Amino acid sequence: MTEHENIAARLLARNVERHPGKAAFLCGDDTLTCGALAADAARFANLLRARGVAPGDRVVLCLPDSLAAAKAFFGAMLLGAAPVPVSEQLSAEDCALILGDSGARALITWEDSPAVQAARNCPEVACVLTCGQHGPWGLGDVSSEFAPVPPRADAPGFMLYSSGSTGRPKGVPHRQEDMLCAPLGWGREVLGLTGDDVLFSASKFSFAYGLTNSFTLPVVFGATAVLFSGKPGPYELLAEIARHRPTLFFCVPTLYSMLLRAYEPGGEGMDLSSLRLCYSAGEALPEALCRQWMRVTGVEILDGIGSTEAINLFLSNRPGRVRCGTSGEAAPGFETRLVDDSGAPVPDRTPGNLQVRGAGTCAAYWNRPDKTAETMLPDGWLATGDVCVREGGVFTHKGRRDDMLKVGAHWVSPMQVEEALRGHPAVAECAVAALAVEGLARPCAHVVPAPGFEPGQELSAELLRFARKVLAPHMCPVRVVFHAELPKTPTGKVQRFRLRQL
Repeated sequence: MTEHENIAARLLARNVERHPGKAAFLCGDDTLTCGALAADAARFANLLRARGVAPGDRVVLCLPDSLAAAKAFFGAMLLGAAPVPVSEQLSAEDCALILGDSGARALITWEDSPAVQAARNCPEVACVLTCGQHGPWGLGDVSSEFAPVPPRADAPGFMLYSSGSTGRPKGVPHRQEDMLCAPLGWGREVLGLTGDDVLFSASKFSFAYGLTNSFTLPVVFGATAVLFSGKPGPYELLAEIARHRPTLFFCVPTLYSMLLRAYEPGGEGMDLSSLRLCYSAGEALPEALCRQWMRVTGVEILDGIGSTEAINLFLSNRPGRVRCGTSGEAAPGFETRLVDDSGAPVPDRTPGNLQVRGAGTCAAYWNRPDKTAETMLPDGWLATGDVCVREGGVFTHKGRRDDMLKVGAHWVSPMQVEEALRGHPAVAECAVAALAVEGLARPCAHVVPAPGFEPGQELSAELLRFARKVLAPHMCPVRVVFHAELPKTPTGKVQRFRLRQL
């Protein structure tokens, strides 16, 4: 790789040279070949430049996973601009915040998207392009000849926004070359990816996990990715797996739980035989769910932890040696350490704050020096915000540092309490957050009842009795609050900070 090389141009050209007619992306009934992707990405770059977008400018992509999204993402990169994928489900207000915060020059979205109205209130947005499934109208009339522009050293190559599980999302800028780190480490050495694989991610490309799985890994390895534009419900996902026959499936624990409830071995549209591996990230995969998935489906599932800041998985289980209930070992290319609140190392079997160091990590948040100082540490270390326990090189995730509860002299992991409560048949979903009782923090269980169970005082008392049988006294919830659904980010992460506000 040469300094400031346009990575997108290199990857697209290599796939055109090797197999121009191979499917790069599948979406519904449509196929986008490697040759067509390269040509239409070049057209997008020409279109953006004609509309006044320059190298280094931010281009917000408020799109579902689609062929248009793939063309726009790589087209912006060819121009040396920075694509900024965001969820298509954002409200006009939230989209306006990101447009303003990123200083976006252009917005690419659907014609009826709330983002169009948001852009009218952002004077820096000079270009708004609305798309169909394949791209903006008139793209076919634009030249596919384009000389790639090297990315500017003083501007991001692409940018994502954190999921907002602990509060207001933060802009996370990355260099173009950062997108190579996950494929060359985690993708090659853990997943064993080759050009023969077909990847399907339920997590969307507007988040680091989905972007890596849907766009980066397949383009780097010359593989094929399945894009799903709709809302990822369990029956829809099972139908897509049966239809497109991916070899790897990427998802989050909440959806894996829903998939298990919907899955009927041998049923119509229930064919998982193409899968050689499943992956779970976003939140820790409960041990019971891990074991049940492998028992029912016969497909190995790996759990791991990554972040938008790392644009990579930094802890991961390995094929053939899955340890359910753990996040696995340090991923290839990453160093790890666990420290206490003073920064001193903690021994094995002691909870500590996880810090990681590896290629591709973000150097600073976008316009957030306060948060940068908290997270990006000296000598390239990154404070992940995760609390883990290490034993024999294997890490067990105990929760986010902001979510941990101090009850008396004991630290309480919400995840451990949640795992115990899920053992009761009345609990479909559960999240534990702090509740102030006479000025002291105590665990409060927020529960979505399973079908057939009626929320109320009787069920609350039953769950509290159950908790006292399976948990230490300081870990037992003092109250149960029932919900129709838990507050979550678009990635499926529970927003425990919202539960603390109830």
